[in-house]
Amino acid sequence: MSAYRDKDPRIHGIQSKIRVVPNFPKPGIMFQDITTLLLDPKAFKDTVDLFVERYKGKNISVVAGIEARGFIFGTPIALEIGAKFVPLRKPNKLPGKVISEEYELEYGRDCLEMHLGAVEPGERALVVDDLIATGGTLCAAMKLLERVGAEVVECACVIELPDLKGRRCF
Repeated sequence: MSAYRDKDPRIHGIQSKIRVVPNFPKPGIMFQDITTLLLDPKAFKDTVDLFVERYKGKNISVVAGIEARGFIFGTPIALEIGAKFVPLRKPNKLPGKVISEEYELEYGRDCLEMHLGAVEPGERALVVDDLIATGGTLCAAMKLLERVGAEVVECACVIELPDLKGRRCF
């Protein structure tokens, strides 16, 4: 939502509901906790509404939510804009045939998987997650979708940590 900063009065209310937890899950990390946002129905609805307003009418047929917090925001967005929801999961969480995309983290490697056949060539996709930090997870999500022929329209995140330059992969 950094693109909306100071442009919509709902932004301040949303930001005020996100708790920052120092040194979690390890020393030096300032964890952005969205569970406090979810406790406030108005702030949660405002968050979803901002995304729906942005993406309604853009012919998006797929909302791909990144495990796990991307599911929280992606599902209501998909319902409201009339798109299907496709979960992008960590390895070995999806039954059946999947395609995988590995990516780098600050502290190692990880992987996202998607059901084979969940997204068709030519579909327009929106990737949703709660936060963009270094951008590795979002880049992997985009690559997965592009490998099956989807057009990634945008990535939508509630929180951006701009100092970590996560937009470099877009």
